[in-house]
Formats: sequence, structure tokens, C-alpha cells
Amino acid sequence: MTTFKGGAVPRVGITGGIGSGKTMVCRIFQETLGIPVFNADIRAKELINSDPELRRGIVAIFGAQAYDETGQYHRAYVASIAFSQPEKLAALNALVHPAVEKASLEWHMEQIRAGAAYTLKEAALLVESGSHKHLDFMIVVSAPEDVRVQRVMQRDGLSEDQVRSRMRGQLPESEKLALADFVILNDGNHLLLPQIWHIHQQITAKLQS
Repeated sequence: MTTFKGGAVPRVGITGGIGSGKTMVCRIFQETLGIPVFNADIRAKELINSDPELRRGIVAIFGAQAYDETGQYHRAYVASIAFSQPEKLAALNALVHPAVEKASLEWHMEQIRAGAAYTLKEAALLVESGSHKHLDFMIVVSAPEDVRVQRVMQRDGLSEDQVRSRMRGQLPESEKLALADFVILNDGNHLLLPQIWHIHQQITAKLQS
């Protein structure tokens, strides 16, 4: 019987560059195949507001202004500092990523007890954070850069220059693909469901090996 890093069943990561469509792919896994999905980016936002230890650490780095008068995280303020001072961004990530990984593992164990065949962890910075090292398999959702640019422009109302600037802040897709166990091509020309079903079959087959 195969032993997995996440215990009795595998933890599978899913990532992709901005505009790749990883959230749509996760929705298909969840709604069509019943695979539970942990959204690391959403959970990080929740923890930043609710975890007392994390709040104290963020205030120590960015000052009391990191939270507004109602106690809510002042994201724009923190971002304005973090992205101009790389050492503070690194310190922020060093606080947030381990907290999210801890929450993700706890959630994974809950899903095992509920009978999940495996779990998916969706994260934009799966590789950049190093959390892919804690996972058993990694799926990368891929799409041509021009396609991704158009999707984000339409979705977020941004200019092409703004989208490409965001892309430059992410790890190049080629580096993610080099670490991928599975790749889903979401270019608008290839059907998603057959690709997802094939990966699902490969993962579940490993449960029997």
C-alpha cells in the first residue's frame, strides 16, 4: 500500500498562472467528482483577520495601521509597503504560508475522516511558498499567455499593461510545469472534463498500488 505525505490519502495541489482558470478546474473536480477543495488564498485572508498570533506578527512588521479602526486587515496599506520593501514581503510570507499550511493539513485530516478519496489544495503561490513540497502530487493548469491576458482583462477590468505587470510578479509558467505531475491545458480548444477525468483515474489508481 502506498504511503502518502498526507496520511491515508494523497494531498494534491493545483496551481497555475493568473488567468489560467484553476478555480474553474477545481469547481469541476468538486462538483462533478466530489473531491473536496481547500482554497489557500481565501483561507489566508480569513486567518489574517482571525488568528491572534498572525495578527500580532503582522502588526510587528507593518505597525498598528495594518488593521483599520474596525479591526479588519488593511490590505492596500500592507501591500503598498510589502511590494516596495522585499524584506517585509518575505517576512509577511514567512508568517502567513506556514499558518495556511497548518490549516490545510488539519482540513485534509478532516476530509480523510469524512471518506475523501483525496483532497485538492488550490493556491496561486503553491510553488513560490514552498508548500508543494508537502503535497503528494501537483496539477498545473496551463494556458497561452495571450489567452490569460485577455481573460484577466475581461474579468478584472484591467489594462493589458496592468495584467502583464501582475504576471511578471509570478513565477514563470515553465518553472511550474517543470514540477508538475499532471498538466491541464485550458486554452479554450481542449475539453476540460476528459483531462480532469483522466487525472482523477490516475490518482485513484495510485490508492490501489
